[in-house]
Amino acid sequence: MAITFLHAVSLFVLSVNLANCQSFIGVNYGQVADNLPPPSSTAKLLQSTSIQKVRLYGSDPAIIKALANTGVGIVIGAANGDIPGLASDPSFAKSWVGANVSPFYPASNIILITVGNEVLTSGEQGLISQLVPAIQNVQNALNSASLGGKIKVSTVHSMAVLKQSEPPSSGSFDPGFGDVMKGLLGFNNATGSPFAINPYPYFAYRSDPRPETLAFCLFQPNEGRLDTNTNIKYMNMFDAQVDAIRSALDSMGFKGVEIVVAETGWPYKGDDNEVGPSVENAKAYNGNLIAHLRSMVGTPLMPGKSVDTYLFALYDENLKPGPGSERAFGLFKPDLTMAYDVGLSKSSQCINLT
Repeated sequence: MAITFLHAVSLFVLSVNLANCQSFIGVNYGQVADNLPPPSSTAKLLQSTSIQKVRLYGSDPAIIKALANTGVGIVIGAANGDIPGLASDPSFAKSWVGANVSPFYPASNIILITVGNEVLTSGEQGLISQLVPAIQNVQNALNSASLGGKIKVSTVHSMAVLKQSEPPSSGSFDPGFGDVMKGLLGFNNATGSPFAINPYPYFAYRSDPRPETLAFCLFQPNEGRLDTNTNIKYMNMFDAQVDAIRSALDSMGFKGVEIVVAETGWPYKGDDNEVGPSVENAKAYNGNLIAHLRSMVGTPLMPGKSVDTYLFALYDENLKPGPGSERAFGLFKPDLTMAYDVGLSKSSQCINLT
């Protein structure tokens, strides 16, 4: 019996360590800055953490090369400005894949290409109408390069694609996006690519700065919020936002389309007139989110698994416009030290699954 018990304990410890290092924790690597460390240093930094995926907003070859043979999953992006060319000219899409993907794969583990960022809510009708053709042409270019089944293609949405999000069970997309949204979801469904979303409880708190809202957003003890349609009590804003997207997808008949959280985070400082930024709040949000993901409890509508979640951001971006908080989302400083500790250091017992 003693051996059986010890065996059970060792399996439990192994499962905990595996959960700590699973691939659902990613990070955004923005580059609107003039003080970032070289890509080689960033690659080493990532390998010292339990972060296993990194999202780039572009396709910087130096960074993609630096991540070669690390096993780190890489998301690369085609800019909004690339969409007209990608949509109208299949040869441009082929040359884009030929320049940004083929030379690096598979040594650099490119897993997803995002075509555009928050295009549907940009108000730019030309880009919106060309989004699906651009995505399809990138997919066709991947197929031509024999990479179609290996690298997914999608786009990234803001939460504003929802017309309704509360309660989560009533989540629905803005009908104004109509046929474009149907086309995107049809593509996601046909190719197995994810619906990528940017939920920010931080912005929800900014618009409703009550203490109980802050606790709800930071995964701290609170009374919860009851969804009277399902009788589910939500204990944090992240789950509520993600499940609102799940409900919207399900209501359109796309229950098989998976969700990826492309961005979420909390700033650790801001201007004097900004509500919410602080080291304490940022550490609470990111640290508690990571613990929530590692628990594998999932969300009420998607229990027992954790959605791939990319924290915003790896470093501060000191050249970003806007309020001070925009330049203070970084988990690490340019000298590679932690801005604050959210439990991302790789433990000595951590097992690399790649």
